[in-house]
Amino acid sequence: MTTTATRPDAGRTRAAIAAKTLRTDRWWFPPLITFVGLTAWVTYATVRVFMHKWFWVEEYHYLTPFYSPCVTERCGNAAEFGTPLPANWFIPDAAFTLPFLLLFRLTCYYYRKAYYRAFWLSPPACAVPDGHQKYTGETRFPLIFQNIHRYAFYAAAVISIINTWDAIVAFHSPEGFGFGLGNVILVGNVVMLWAYTLSCHSCRHIVGGRLKHFSKHPVRYSFWNLVSKLNTRHMALAWITLGTLALTDFYVMAVAANWINDLRFIN
Repeated sequence: MTTTATRPDAGRTRAAIAAKTLRTDRWWFPPLITFVGLTAWVTYATVRVFMHKWFWVEEYHYLTPFYSPCVTERCGNAAEFGTPLPANWFIPDAAFTLPFLLLFRLTCYYYRKAYYRAFWLSPPACAVPDGHQKYTGETRFPLIFQNIHRYAFYAAAVISIINTWDAIVAFHSPEGFGFGLGNVILVGNVVMLWAYTLSCHSCRHIVGGRLKHFSKHPVRYSFWNLVSKLNTRHMALAWITLGTLALTDFYVMAVAANWINDLRFIN
């Protein structure tokens, strides 16, 4: 048996490397883009949520998803589910759903990676040192709340149903049934929201987890296959839905503010 004293590398220490990382590529670029993109979207969304105007097109029943469901006394005819909250400036018009949507996105597995790297530098990239002295994982406050992602998924599914209802109701015109560019945008946004919600890792586990024999559950197996295919595009869908949400909101705002006219195809 070879002893420590006779080994060729005995007594040697690890090479002292002054550089924090030996990566020579632009490893900082992806987290920078993520930081800029998420900051821009959160800024836009925050301004719109507290703007309290230009969220509803009465003529065509267009309601921006940022205000759905509208539940304050400011909502007027946009309130499909009543107005239990007062018209307080500090209360968002979609006060009942916004916290759950925020929670679903914040606890999403992809978004955790995105903002851990871009905002907390934990770590900013592979083979790059963490920006913090110690790491305790998601076992302590506040990150322990990441574990409620499963329950946030259920809330997000309910909200997606409400958004689907909004898109259906929007097929309205003064003459009855109507169809315009706004409908295309609202429906497209709903389709993307469902794709992102169903591609969630929690959804994949819910439909296919704890099954010992897929052959005995053909319906759940088929659904699991569909969700698995969507799951491979979860990151892309996360960004696409941020784009469709902003586009839908901006279009409804532009029509409601009379900046543009809705392009009508039928009525």
